[in-house]
Amino acid sequence: MSKFNISLVSADRAKAMLTEYKEQRKNSVPQLTAPGRYILPDYKMTRRRAAFKIVKHTFLTPHYKSYVALDSDNGHTLWMRNFGSLTEALFWLETGLKISDTDSHSNYKEWSDKHTTDIATFKDLLRQRPKAKQKKIGKKAVKKPNK
Repeated sequence: MSKFNISLVSADRAKAMLTEYKEQRKNSVPQLTAPGRYILPDYKMTRRRAAFKIVKHTFLTPHYKSYVALDSDNGHTLWMRNFGSLTEALFWLETGLKISDTDSHSNYKEWSDKHTTDIATFKDLLRQRPKAKQKKIGKKAVKKPNK
């Protein structure tokens, strides 16, 4: 299992999180029900009308090999960013830095070298996810013929 405290999330779950966040913004101290760090694979945020609305002019749309990182670890705010690579998304969620940022402790190259096995484990988890979904669909599709 990966050392990262980051979960993969489905589009339906991400939509519920975004809806809850939008409703909670009216409160002076919002309390999100599922704080944490998440990655939504195969989606991206866009300004075009498609899929479902996040905020006034921002939408989530399906986009192969693209990742939306969702960070609500503090339980009050939901931050979201698009990434073209899973490693970049993990880096941002773990450190709060973009790949072009550097601080005194870490930069993207050093971080990715240090966490190579954890990143590979997370990628394997991502690869296994569609297989489990296909198995469920396959079981439902096989029906006995009516006589």
